[in-house]
Amino acid sequence: MATLHVLSHSPFGDERLNSCLRLLGADDGVLLCGDAVYGLRERSDAYRQLQAANLPDRLFALEEDMQARGVSSTLAQAVDYPAFVELSLQFYKVNSWL
Repeated sequence: MATLHVLSHSPFGDERLNSCLRLLGADDGVLLCGDAVYGLRERSDAYRQLQAANLPDRLFALEEDMQARGVSSTLAQAVDYPAFVELSLQFYKVNSWL
């Protein structure tokens, strides 16, 4: 049962990203939004963790939040709000890491 994990907090303030990546199933996806998109900044520990998690086609970032924070990345697939809704329907459940 694949889960879409939604992270919205900065990966530099707590352990949510680490915990999420440890619990990630083989078919689970990760969506970064809000301050979580800062984890896509190259040369950061969070970026290295995301890169090491090897999430091709399963790592997404909300495009609007990336633009608002001046973040760009080829590691995550940028999605808009309609695509976010579509993603939430593709997975069996959605887990928001509050």
